[in-house]
Amino acid sequence: MSMLKRFASLGLALVLTGALAACGNNNGTDVGRVGVDWTGNDINVEAVADPEIKGVVCHVAYFNRSLIDRLQQGNWFEDPSYSAVDCAAAGPVTIGNINTNKGGEEIFQQSRSLIWKSLRVSRIYDAENNSLVYLAHSRELQQGSGKMSLSVVPLTGLDVTWTNGAPKGSPAAAAAAPAPAGAAAGGI
Repeated sequence: MSMLKRFASLGLALVLTGALAACGNNNGTDVGRVGVDWTGNDINVEAVADPEIKGVVCHVAYFNRSLIDRLQQGNWFEDPSYSAVDCAAAGPVTIGNINTNKGGEEIFQQSRSLIWKSLRVSRIYDAENNSLVYLAHSRELQQGSGKMSLSVVPLTGLDVTWTNGAPKGSPAAAAAAPAPAGAAAGGI
């Protein structure tokens, strides 16, 4: 291969790697970056506020490959699926219009390859335990990954406001329900 073709290939790889870094519907805020080796591989940490739940913030950590590592490994357009998530309530919690079905809903997405793979954080409401469950996982077109991380924010004991009322069947809804007739103190 001529020297010109090698430079052209390397230039294309650099452009596409830059495009990968710019991909994603990332609604997180950079918190930190920890270098893990001499080639420039990093672990990034981002703060992700739940868009429908004020007062809950998640921190997502993920591996970010360097250009040197991409060139050495030959897989230029993809970052590993590894991730971690931890979420906590930071003050009063106001829950807006959330999806309460078993599948939950995504609150964060970031591309981990040029086209096919993404890191996602989904929120699931656990009505029986009155908790918010946050799941970080990888989604791929095929051969999905079992690499995941889980964080739970228990709502019991917190100052929680449901803007649309607590879901039926939840402990919060049961606590807000009026007492049955004749259940007043001293009633027969």
